[in-house]
Amino acid sequence: MKLRLVSTPTLLAVFCVGLWAQSVVITGKKVTYVRPRPISEYKKTFTINYPVVKAATTAISKKIETSISYSSVLQLDLKDELTGAQWLDEADYEVGYNNNGVLSMALSMNGSGAYPDGTTKHVVIDLTSGIRVTAKDAFKRLRGLLALIRTAKRNEVVRAVADIKRDREYNEQDPKYLFSDYSKYNPVKLDDFSISEAGVTFHYDYGFPHVIQALEPAGEFMFTWRQLRRYIKPGGLLLRVAR
Repeated sequence: MKLRLVSTPTLLAVFCVGLWAQSVVITGKKVTYVRPRPISEYKKTFTINYPVVKAATTAISKKIETSISYSSVLQLDLKDELTGAQWLDEADYEVGYNNNGVLSMALSMNGSGAYPDGTTKHVVIDLTSGIRVTAKDAFKRLRGLLALIRTAKRNEVVRAVADIKRDREYNEQDPKYLFSDYSKYNPVKLDDFSISEAGVTFHYDYGFPHVIQALEPAGEFMFTWRQLRRYIKPGGLLLRVAR
């Protein structure tokens, strides 16, 4: 049997790639844009904090940056914000998990038209490929998992309705109606999820109007790794994290 000698630099390179595969370095790069023809003095500028990624290779770094870009996740149109809609005030991100070859991030943007508003979406990235992981990639028994989340949502709605009824400042009709129409057009889905050491959180936006957004429930349904064990896909990315 022939033995193949591997040089020290080669071993070092393999070792470094292994380390980089566990996590990446993310630094923020804030850019303030000046609108050439602002519609008001409050719309002269807007700021975007871009996540800059340093991974094992330049190619993987670029793939991750594409997967977590505001245009990809939030459909943010930079050209339109400069010259058209002029809604955006600020876009930012937050890293929730960055280990075991998995990155979990929240990207948000806030702006104003007739009234202030904002949105947040969550992404989970495979740091080996740089590709976004969908619920179909990560989980099995999707119908059962969806039923689990729907049950959690129903329970949250019951608690929220009771809380709203106790709110003396709310004098409108039965608060149950707040949860009916929007849910028909925006059903619970699986792809907006985030991960942590503790487990997985699925996120839902109830879509309350601005005037009563303070009454809107969190829409965050967290399950431990133990609770989700039967739904984790064999050989899937989340097996690296599940405890």
